[in-house]
Amino acid sequence: MSFRFPLATTSWDKAEYAAIQKVVDSGMFTMGPLVKSFEEQFAAFTGSRHAVMVNSGSSANLLMVAALFYTSNDTLRLQPGDEVIVPAVSWSTTFYPLHQYGLKLKFVDVDLQTLNFDLTQLEAAVSDRTRMIMAVNLLGNSNDFARIRKIIDGRNIVLVEDNCESMGATYQGRQTGTFGVMGSFSAFFSHHISTMEGGIIVTDDEELYHVLLSLRAHGWTRNLPKFNHVTGEKSDDPFEESFRFVLPGYNFRPLEMSGAVGIEQVKKLPHIVAERRRNGGLWQKVMGDHPDLIIQQEIGASSWFGFSIVIHPGSSLTREQLTERLNELGFECRPIVAGNFTKNPVMRYFNAEIFDDLPNADRIDSHGLFIGNHHYPIDEAILLLRDL
Repeated sequence: MSFRFPLATTSWDKAEYAAIQKVVDSGMFTMGPLVKSFEEQFAAFTGSRHAVMVNSGSSANLLMVAALFYTSNDTLRLQPGDEVIVPAVSWSTTFYPLHQYGLKLKFVDVDLQTLNFDLTQLEAAVSDRTRMIMAVNLLGNSNDFARIRKIIDGRNIVLVEDNCESMGATYQGRQTGTFGVMGSFSAFFSHHISTMEGGIIVTDDEELYHVLLSLRAHGWTRNLPKFNHVTGEKSDDPFEESFRFVLPGYNFRPLEMSGAVGIEQVKKLPHIVAERRRNGGLWQKVMGDHPDLIIQQEIGASSWFGFSIVIHPGSSLTREQLTERLNELGFECRPIVAGNFTKNPVMRYFNAEIFDDLPNADRIDSHGLFIGNHHYPIDEAILLLRDL
């Protein structure tokens, strides 16, 4: 089915295709200097010391969790069975790496207005067993990191961000994805920038950066600097060091084409975010006081991944009716991320606890959806929705 107003559209033009062609002409397809250049430019954009590009945002989440098991920093290092607090509404690969590394997941509710952590419930859920909080910035919207910092102040709790949907969002003038010890980003087609498939991790911690470099490519030492926090000093024998394995890693390397495209995309990122914010301003003006529908409340400066709609409790409107009406108007729509994730059958495999009730996640799951936002003006689409 073709929609007049799709969820996502391409942000590529001739620059990206030319960048790919240059890589094809070079014959160098695997990760190389263009990936490195993109990492440096993306780190500069976020204000981070280090960036590591991988093949997807999901892989970025997995590598972040893995790195916390292989760091030598006792304050950061996790152990199987450690408790991690997560929001009940997020994408599947927020949760899977935590399960795969033997952590105990504690699910808490989200706020019906912001779609991020219900901060009152988060504060109540933190216990002496809590070792990590995975903060998910949903649909372009920052968490309230000042409040989260107050909650964990003085506790040995690691803060990590899944920022895959919120590239370019800021809180108190600082880029989201940089408030935790590490933050993940996605460069999938439907996200703020696209490198075909792709993901990025940013961190200011040099040891974690070196651990990530090794884990990304087989757990070998080849991509580590001569002096590093994983092995100390590498030998000068490239034959030996090219095939020396020190960590149980993966092959999450991106293609050189993805790095080349990323260089062109990151140049456009400020404009992309600015246009999405302009659309977001109109969206708030048109839909902010709707009698039946709740829209996302902005924290800081959202990068407006998409526009969420939750039917107000007490309204007689059903999601089926809302979806049908949106489709008639030409809008493609989908559930809000994965809804209340605890309702999925895969939960039977997790070591998990649901803290208290999840009424807001349930409401989002049964009465929520979102429509697309884009990197160009969509006034016509937003104004069509005034009479929903």
